[in-house]
Amino acid sequence: MAEFGRIDVWVNNAAVNAFGRFEDVPLEDFRKVLDVNVMGYVHGARAALRVMREQGTGTLINISSIVGAVSQPYSHPYSMSKHAVQGLGSSLRQQLRVEGMKGVHVCTVMPATIDTPHFQQAANYTGHKVVAMPPVYTPERVADAVVDLVRHPRREVVVGPAGRALVRQSRIMPGLAERTMARQTDKSHLDHDEAAPATHGALHVPASGEGAVHGGWHGRRRTAMRRTAVAAALAGAAVAAGRGMARSAAAA
Repeated sequence: MAEFGRIDVWVNNAAVNAFGRFEDVPLEDFRKVLDVNVMGYVHGARAALRVMREQGTGTLINISSIVGAVSQPYSHPYSMSKHAVQGLGSSLRQQLRVEGMKGVHVCTVMPATIDTPHFQQAANYTGHKVVAMPPVYTPERVADAVVDLVRHPRREVVVGPAGRALVRQSRIMPGLAERTMARQTDKSHLDHDEAAPATHGALHVPASGEGAVHGGWHGRRRTAMRRTAVAAALAGAAVAAGRGMARSAAAA
């Protein structure tokens, strides 16, 4: 405001995580994840929307996650927070609509797994090393989605083909989507061959070093293989569900 006199675009992107069985994550870590991931967005939105309402124009973009549509085991506070971000976006759009603020837009971005240091810096009480669940996409893809929303605002955008497939599945067959996510998370999000000590990660103190955009999880060949594996898993689950429905129909 001091430099330009207005705010055209505001992006809320604060996010931390704590992995572990529900009972094993300390309550102080649970609260910290919700405070950063939910109240951080609340504070940002209150600051930005106050200016945008006065201007009559502006775009608020909240970075959520596909776990805002399909929750995960082992990351309960994070899944809760991303569902809250989805709800915040929806309620803000409705509020602006009833106020007649047609020039102010609220958009939600739902990335799949992104190649950032997020997983190395998360609190971890699983007893195993946390790794990025495949397929892994570059942070540049999320940045491109944000820029596209600035040009052409939309309600929600999913980043990553695997994420789009899972979100579609959650709307058609939510039970199957939950089972698919549970299986993939348990198999692919934790390295069961590598033990890891319990840690608060970067929840309460800054991470060491100067920070980085990429986390070292992304690779073209590796990503192609992971996409194929995830697509096969989703297809297999869909076939199994179809057979189950056919048997039920036949029995009826």
